[in-house]
Amino acid sequence: MKRILTTSLIAVAVLILARFEEGSVSASNDAKSPQPEAGTGTQPPAADHRVFELRTYHTNEGKLDDLHKRFREHTCDLLKKHGAELIGFWTPTDDKDGKGNTLVYMLAFPSREAAKKTWEEFGKDPEWQRVFKESHKNGALVKKVDSVFLEPTDYSNIK
Repeated sequence: MKRILTTSLIAVAVLILARFEEGSVSASNDAKSPQPEAGTGTQPPAADHRVFELRTYHTNEGKLDDLHKRFREHTCDLLKKHGAELIGFWTPTDDKDGKGNTLVYMLAFPSREAAKKTWEEFGKDPEWQRVFKESHKNGALVKKVDSVFLEPTDYSNIK
């Protein structure tokens, strides 16, 4: 069931992103980004496109609003400060998928190495440490985090 939910969330996020990114700058309309060679259908080397991270936070009972507040007021700015590109944030609409206790979001990084550096710097940031501690005064907000790194296919609208 978890695998089906995770796969479904990835598929939904990618579809939403494809629609969201239409008309905005992406590898398909950015002259600086490498394109597959005409007629080959091959994807540019991995170093030539972003890496995406799909994260799913499963909150403790009654803590989703507190998590939204922490993201809204602190986490988003701190992630950007340390180099993450915020792609989008979603919550499930159906109970079977975690409605009321799940936050799904996607970030983009220039590379896996950049993602690793971002998360290391983010975790060490004194502001994050203060905010994290403050947000746990009445108990932990998140009980489980799922993280999946994704790379775009050669036919993806978003790269």
